[in-house]
Amino acid sequence: MDLRSLRYFVAVAEECHIGRAANRLHMTQPPLSRAIRQLEDELGALLFERTPKGVTLTPAGKVLYEETGPLLGRADRIRRRVAAAAGTAPLAVGTLADAAQQVGGRLVSLFRARHPHVHVTLHEADLGDPTAGLRAGLVDVAITRTPFDDTGVSTRVLRSVPVGVVMRDDDPFAGHASVSSTDLSGRRWVRLPDGADPAWTAYWTGGGDDDGSPVMRTIQECLQAVLWNGTSALAPIDQPLPAGLVVVPLNDRPPSDLVVAWPRTASSPLVRGFVQVAENCRRT
Repeated sequence: MDLRSLRYFVAVAEECHIGRAANRLHMTQPPLSRAIRQLEDELGALLFERTPKGVTLTPAGKVLYEETGPLLGRADRIRRRVAAAAGTAPLAVGTLADAAQQVGGRLVSLFRARHPHVHVTLHEADLGDPTAGLRAGLVDVAITRTPFDDTGVSTRVLRSVPVGVVMRDDDPFAGHASVSSTDLSGRRWVRLPDGADPAWTAYWTGGGDDDGSPVMRTIQECLQAVLWNGTSALAPIDQPLPAGLVVVPLNDRPPSDLVVAWPRTASSPLVRGFVQVAENCRRT
């Protein structure tokens, strides 16, 4: 019974649905379902009742859920204490698509100079999770973009960037100085993953609900959909683009903020140090 399986179990127990738990963990459903079955086989007990609407905990599952929270919390504390005693404290940093690249290598060099013994791990989230792993408890701090539901999350703005519409360079609007949402009515837009943050989805999608639109999980998938199929997508105007694409500013949408984000309950000096370094990069 490993810790990863227990984290998977907690996600399913809290979401009451395999699909939603898979989205939260940023994995596909089949391996998550296999992991839960393997855990049930190992314990010799059914942990979930499967229903058409999702799953519910069995009595055995409720006992495991009650025991797992304190166990995972203690495991995290053990890891931090051991790392600190060994002189290599860990810091998990989440990034969304190319957000970390926008800050540049200066962030890395400044943080390494200040904290040379910190072991940094990177978690790159897809477009379904604008908190880049914070909500799922996978990271300590994140560099991402707004807007998203910031309940329980603190943010500092590093840069505000206008957004535009990515289109092929042979599009009728490609040479315009800017366009409005009205100009773009009737277009087919990329669609973000189901269950993504509503504020995030509303901002970064240009059309209404269209189940026929392709679901995109990465920036590159969005850009290739525009390039190959003429699908429209929104992006920061400084988004690097492959040949054949341009971005035209959207004049009726506010800028998106590039932010550093962390849990409001965080008390780690490393998190505070990372935020300070990120802000120093912004000022310079």
